Amino acid sequence: YEFLKIAPNPDGSITRLAPVPEAPPGEAADQLVFSKDVPLNSSKKTYIRLFRPANPPPGTKLPLLIYFHGGGFVFFSAATTFFHESCSRMAAALPAVVASVDYRLAPEHRLPAAYDDAEEALIWAKSQALGPGSDPWMADLADFSRIFLIGSSAGGTIVYHAALRSLDLDLKPLKIVGLILHVVFLGGEERTESELRLIDDAVVPLHSADLIWSLALPEGADRNHHYGHVSLTDELKEKMAKFPACLVRAYTGDPFVDRQKEFAEILEASGVKVVTEIVDGGRHAVELTDAAAARATFQSFAAFV
Repeated sequence: YEFLKIAPNPDGSITRLAPVPEAPPGEAADQLVFSKDVPLNSSKKTYIRLFRPANPPPGTKLPLLIYFHGGGFVFFSAATTFFHESCSRMAAALPAVVASVDYRLAPEHRLPAAYDDAEEALIWAKSQALGPGSDPWMADLADFSRIFLIGSSAGGTIVYHAALRSLDLDLKPLKIVGLILHVVFLGGEERTESELRLIDDAVVPLHSADLIWSLALPEGADRNHHYGHVSLTDELKEKMAKFPACLVRAYTGDPFVDRQKEFAEILEASGVKVVTEIVDGGRHAVELTDAAAARATFQSFAAFV
């Protein structure tokens, strides 16, 4: 609790003791990207922060990236400054329309709340494609036949579950053509070599990861629960076989790199076309604080898109 700077409350909620800077929507400082907030589900206080290039290429539609931020399902929002800036850079660099989903956080809203919100975001995107009443940025710029679900850390886990749920939804005319799963946050009861090697990692030491899972998963569930752990069953293999192409990206300096490698292997075993990038060094979500790592990350995303 001390490491994560949180305090438990008697009602099962937590007090987040460290203030996290947030950025308002609007015009980026470099004037390359515009952003604004649109409601997703007012009763749940969820919303989507939209990003678009200020000067998109004329006469062409842009891929739509539906983005899910990281934070272990417990921290941050679409407005958190480093996620806001990351989405701004993606929108400018690719270029693309980016819809960053502000989902509900645990433990106030334990899983599957974030996965439910991700499903609502897909249905929202369908409504934008069908109109009427579509947001002008979406109607004018978004190519609904080129949708990528993209997430980092817990956001990557949300992408995986959103993709599974999408198979049971009628999302026409949307076409999800790729999944970008960056430093996916996965768990399990059995320790991996990389978790033990990096047990005292400066970013996500093992004791804090265990606590995060205990706050995020349904009460009483262990880390082998399917909301956070992936093991290949015949049913799952059959569903995964319908996935679009996937980019799985990881750092060797991340405690969860072994789980991420295994996840890529499970996808491949299911017949999915997988691009696996294991970057030497780094640490969990290093691209949020390191400019060179951010450039390399965006170049990787752009090449995949």
